[in-house]
Amino acid sequence: MFSEAMRDVDLFVGVTSIAVDPDWADRGEDRYAVYWRTATFGALTASAEIRREALERILPRLKIAGRCTLDGRFLIVRGDLGTYKIHLGSANILMEPDNAYLCIVPSRGKGDAKVFLPFEDERLSLILSKAFLLAADTKITDESILIQIKRGA
Repeated sequence: MFSEAMRDVDLFVGVTSIAVDPDWADRGEDRYAVYWRTATFGALTASAEIRREALERILPRLKIAGRCTLDGRFLIVRGDLGTYKIHLGSANILMEPDNAYLCIVPSRGKGDAKVFLPFEDERLSLILSKAFLLAADTKITDESILIQIKRGA
């Protein structure tokens, strides 16, 4: 019971932190920019460590396994246009070589797809969806994403 309660608290804090939202409107004069960068790309929480363990088991079975590696706090994805580092805690993305931030916002709707995932961690499914998107980066049609990738290259 206690561990379930602590897991819920960890999920609540992870979702409600300003670190989750790089476009947080009340930030002011970027006085929390350092906190945001540290929290979104820093050390992994206990939930993120479990997410990493799950990815270690899942990745070898995926179609994109040859384009992905786990390195510390990141899932590294090699696309044709660039190499991307997805943070296992925040699911935020940095582009190599200069760690430029790549903003990919998930769709607000749940969609019509009925895909069963054997886990309930929404952040893990977000990380996997970003990995599949970036592994096939030449097929991306969203102009806002393409502009960021080209600017980072």
